[in-house]
Amino acid sequence: MSLLGIDVGANSVRALAISVEGRPLAEASREYAPVPSASGAYELDSERIWAAIRELIAEVAANTRQDPIRALSVASMGEVIVPLSADGRILSSSILSADQRGSHCVRAVEQKLGRERLYEITGSLPGSLGTLAKLCWLRDNKPTLFEGAWRFVFWSGLVSYLLGGASTCDYSLASRSLLFDLAQKRWSSEVLHASGLVPLKLPDLAPAGTPVGVVSAPLARELGLPANVRIILGGYDLSCSALGLGVVEGGMAMYLLGSTIFMLPAFNAIPLTSLMLSQGLDMACHVVPGVFVSVLYNQSGGAMLKWFADNLVPLEKREAQRRGLNIYTELLAEMPEEPTELIALPYFAPSGPPRLGDQVPGGIVGLRTSTTRGELIRGLLEGMTYHFAEGQERLQKAGIGIKVYRAAGRGARSDRWLQLSADILGTPVERTQVSDPATLGAAMVAGVGCGAYAGFEEAARALIRVERRFEPHPQRSARYRARLERYRQVLAALQGGR
Repeated sequence: MSLLGIDVGANSVRALAISVEGRPLAEASREYAPVPSASGAYELDSERIWAAIRELIAEVAANTRQDPIRALSVASMGEVIVPLSADGRILSSSILSADQRGSHCVRAVEQKLGRERLYEITGSLPGSLGTLAKLCWLRDNKPTLFEGAWRFVFWSGLVSYLLGGASTCDYSLASRSLLFDLAQKRWSSEVLHASGLVPLKLPDLAPAGTPVGVVSAPLARELGLPANVRIILGGYDLSCSALGLGVVEGGMAMYLLGSTIFMLPAFNAIPLTSLMLSQGLDMACHVVPGVFVSVLYNQSGGAMLKWFADNLVPLEKREAQRRGLNIYTELLAEMPEEPTELIALPYFAPSGPPRLGDQVPGGIVGLRTSTTRGELIRGLLEGMTYHFAEGQERLQKAGIGIKVYRAAGRGARSDRWLQLSADILGTPVERTQVSDPATLGAAMVAGVGCGAYAGFEEAARALIRVERRFEPHPQRSARYRARLERYRQVLAALQGGR
């Protein structure tokens, strides 16, 4: 018996089948690319994504005949909705979270309700667009499509529905909508009326891990699946990633080191909303019942290393590619062990919480003729981590503590990067053996929903193994605390004291 996890993202869809004991059995992926336009549109071909998902399932099913798939679950990107007709047809492309159209509607709702009230209901920060903006834009610009739609569904629910189950949405994805009452766990009639989005065309709500049907017999035959594969309600891909790293209770946090860096701290109760709002932090439901998360991110993240390699060492990058080497591994190996005197502001692209919407400049301060390439690389990583150290301090002010980080992503392969992170954050960082936490997290949801595990905590104990733990170095951590204060001073000066 095996469990199938699927992750539908903005650039690719991936699938992983595991045994109940956690042994990887088969995996597959397909890539696609959204196309931005001058009008602010950022969309994906929904039919193409669905075709890619069918291909993946068929490929994985063919490779798991000795361990037939018993249940599946889908993690998906947040904010993105797809209109469905009453007879189950996809009616349009998928409007992605990066799409800026409809922002005027969000501003209007903020003015009607007040930013504090909107945050109190939804846990979403002012400046977030959420699903609300996409629905308003469709209503105002494609009224025939909007009125003709039976439901607007998230990708996790859409895949479940097209496979033969219900189009239900879980609480973690609903939290990304700007339409969800976080405390009551229902669609907010107050926000819906303020936005004019009535009558309600949103899906039913349920916790992640809820069984929502079985794969239809015709589709099971087409895809090579066994009969009666159970469809289990999945959730938001970042929350599933946190689950896939074993972040199942308060005091733990995911630290995802990719092109964009994400931090997802978990906490067991909703903090005082005024404190969270004043610190520039959002709140959302985790896929784990009774647990909440906040999403902090920096879009520059690992992209700063790509900028360095592309613009400052292009010849070395091409030579590394020719020799089959990883240029980033080579560059990170040049880093000195000790903290640098550089202050890098990691805002080469717009930032997320705790500085969502801030007009923050990027920059590197403290360069000298003696600065080495390795010091510059370390300085960039230090700057990225200062952003999250500031976020960690703001979380603490709101009453949320972090005892340990679970790291994943390409950056987590580097011992030096993880040790640097532990030193700056002053908190242990653990690397697991998990290579794709989102698909593993979705498979864990499937396992909980079909009864293979008694709960999410049991699934984490059964499947997640810590490979190495990086403890903060006391002396380096003390030096970094002083540098973090300098970082704030430089940032304030470049912002004109804002």
